[in-house]
Amino acid sequence: MRKMLAANCGLIMTGSLLLNGSAWATGTPESADIEALVNDTIAPLMAEHRIPGMAVALSINGQQHYFNYGLANQEAGIPVTDQTLFELGSISKIFTAALAGYAQATGALSLSDPASRYLPELKDSAFDEITLLELGTYTAGELPLQFPDAVQSEEAMIDYYRQWQPESTPGSHRLYSNPSLGLFGYLAAQSLGQPFEMAMEEVLFAPLGLEHSYFQVPEAQQANYAYGYSKEDEPIRVNPGMLDAQAYGLKSTAADVLTLVEANMSGAELNEPLSQALAATRTGYFEIGNMTQGLGWESYAYPVALDQLLAGNSLEMILQPNPVNRLTPPLAPRQEALYNKTGATNGFGDYVAFVPSEQIGIVLLANRNYPNQARIEAAHHILSALTEAP
Repeated sequence: MRKMLAANCGLIMTGSLLLNGSAWATGTPESADIEALVNDTIAPLMAEHRIPGMAVALSINGQQHYFNYGLANQEAGIPVTDQTLFELGSISKIFTAALAGYAQATGALSLSDPASRYLPELKDSAFDEITLLELGTYTAGELPLQFPDAVQSEEAMIDYYRQWQPESTPGSHRLYSNPSLGLFGYLAAQSLGQPFEMAMEEVLFAPLGLEHSYFQVPEAQQANYAYGYSKEDEPIRVNPGMLDAQAYGLKSTAADVLTLVEANMSGAELNEPLSQALAATRTGYFEIGNMTQGLGWESYAYPVALDQLLAGNSLEMILQPNPVNRLTPPLAPRQEALYNKTGATNGFGDYVAFVPSEQIGIVLLANRNYPNQARIEAAHHILSALTEAP
């Protein structure tokens, strides 16, 4: 079911949720019930946070449901549709991690290798002692959230890494970092002998059928590229930055993101290297409280309480170094787990989560950067209603 619920004047609502209806009593909610649940959750969310437009995608036992709300471009009155492209922010990291997983599955790299093995310019630097795994899990020794402003070229980037020194022993603390995950993706592409964007297209986008995912939105798709909106309601889009494609630069539709979610939940028709690649992203390598850090994905034992999800996606978890427990051996991908990832740019705020054992996944894409807590509460409410129906 693809349902577009948007109008230039605001939202179109289509009813309220009937939890005691016969369809829910059998555990098989019908489309109208799902639609009502999503409407009743998203409408107040958008109103409270002044979100111009949203796309919501659900996968329930292999069935896809799409809901579009509000405006992709307020100035021109253009509604959100199935084709609307949103900036994914750090949800891009899930895609990047899959490329590294593929490189490992095909023997091009090993996550236990030192990072400097794949970039000769990093020889005799701290990256002789920092592994690819530590880069991919933000445990490289407290690389910062962003590059310094002076790093504006590849040469300056390499010089920055050569001069950088860890603040803590690699593998001992997690500090969320675009330069960490960005270098991880950069080196994965190096190991495959291809530019990053070309490797992503060949390894991930084409095999999965992701036909509306772009690092640089082509001219033919510009009309579908939503504007993000600042706190002052100014239309904005993400600025180019060093390793932006690897860390936060992907633009995509809700349907393409849901396709990746479904590939992680089932993967039955994937080729073996790609199946192994996605499994690597769901493997747990470090524990921080109730959260397990994979490559891109972060997971929790299921069922998971809302407060645990909020703690794992809190500003303290993002902005502060947190001691970690290395899992030896790593924790294999779990069916009884909730996997999730937030993403944002200055004008967009997104969230994706799925539970393999329940065969349910959700994608929330919005063209305003609103608090993680609100995204998670909305998604948790929808997932809980759908999985706890009598």
